[in-house]
Amino acid sequence: MPEVVDTCSLASPASVCQTKHLHLRCSIDFTRRVLSGTAALTIQSQEDNLRSLVRNQEIVIEISFETSPKSSALQWLTPEQTSGKEHPYLFSQCQAIHCRAILPCQDTPSVKLTYSAEVSVPKELVALMSAIRDGEAPDPEDPNRKIYRFSQKVPIPCYLIALVVGALESRQIGPRTLVWSEKEQVEKSAYEFSETESMLKIAEDLGGPYIWGQYDLLVLPPSFPYGGMENPCLTFVTPTLLAGDKSLSNVIAHEISHSWTGNLVTNKTWDHFWLNEGHTVYLERHICGRLFGEKFRHFHALGGWGELQNSIKTFGETHPFTKLVVDLTNTDPDVAYSSVPYEKGFALLFYLEQLLGGPGNYDMTLTNACISLSQRWITAKDDDLNSFSSADLKDFSSHQVNEFLAQMLQNAPLPLGHIKRMQEVYNFNAINNSEIRFRDLAAFDKSHDQAIRTYKEHKASMHPVTAMLVGKDLKVD
Repeated sequence: MPEVVDTCSLASPASVCQTKHLHLRCSIDFTRRVLSGTAALTIQSQEDNLRSLVRNQEIVIEISFETSPKSSALQWLTPEQTSGKEHPYLFSQCQAIHCRAILPCQDTPSVKLTYSAEVSVPKELVALMSAIRDGEAPDPEDPNRKIYRFSQKVPIPCYLIALVVGALESRQIGPRTLVWSEKEQVEKSAYEFSETESMLKIAEDLGGPYIWGQYDLLVLPPSFPYGGMENPCLTFVTPTLLAGDKSLSNVIAHEISHSWTGNLVTNKTWDHFWLNEGHTVYLERHICGRLFGEKFRHFHALGGWGELQNSIKTFGETHPFTKLVVDLTNTDPDVAYSSVPYEKGFALLFYLEQLLGGPGNYDMTLTNACISLSQRWITAKDDDLNSFSSADLKDFSSHQVNEFLAQMLQNAPLPLGHIKRMQEVYNFNAINNSEIRFRDLAAFDKSHDQAIRTYKEHKASMHPVTAMLVGKDLKVD
């Protein structure tokens, strides 16, 4: 079989040589906004004709490096941009191809390596990585700094190397889980994610033993580009998950699922990203089905089908990015990012489940209630508006409220009088669930102009990936 070429990487192919281990020694400089140090790479030859090396021979190459202040993988926050307003903050986002913007590496998912690290930071701050914490000590070269040590003994692709430095605190929420954040969010975070151990146990029942040891959560500042990032031992999540009622905890089920599908078994190239995400969504929904019932699993499957239809409509039905397997030659994977690999991948697996004896059709019970209410609003005349009341949502979960608004967005915007009445009876402005708030705003045309103004005002201080993705959603860039 011919070798699969990763067109998103310029590194030597895995068939020629493979990095087996990385030892990282680095220092964080907030003043200059750079990360500098050495990367000691243990390289194993896969061929006999690499100069003096023979097949399977290993050599250690140590490279000194320094990042650019504009590294696409790093976000540097001033104290004013943090919740505490006292200390700076740094976090990384390496998926899909940004680890190369931090350190020299074979930045392709086809190469997996273990790693260890020593990270020097100001002594008042805490460093965390996608690895097991392995102690801390004063920096012998600077009494104002501290060195944190880490060890990741399970081989991972470079896109899962992650680093955060900030004024962080933790709370224990399970036998193998701490939740980390700035102190202003730590108690809220501990409450919001208190079901994590239950999800981990269900995932183990479905996928086998959890081999990573620790499963910690880190709640980042709002500029984090995604809902969550499955960094091993330390899942990164957005603070917009802090709804106050655990209603967005399915994101945690998704990131937990990645511990098996994505982190343990990984797509070889980004062309096959659906293998990571389609299987993860499938496992996530099984976890939620075990927790909340099979109707809930089908409800989310139907919602995902709607998200897939929206993405295909946005791209255009014949656009190459609507394919399950894409060709990313000369294309940044971030540009191709959408719900397609998630939901089209899930749809394929759910279809195979049906063929092999699963339920023949979606259970529409929970979804039909959302469709029925949305149709009442869409067809309502001005004289009908008094027929709506808060009792309409009495038996709705947060997920159903979200789906109700998603159904509304499939149609033309409501008249202003309808919008005002909806706010009067449902009081969406008092809801902290970010998905509901987003869809409530999206239902009102003028919100788009406000979003564009806000984006342009704050773009310069966003993480580079965040700026690109939000600009794409708003059709600005």
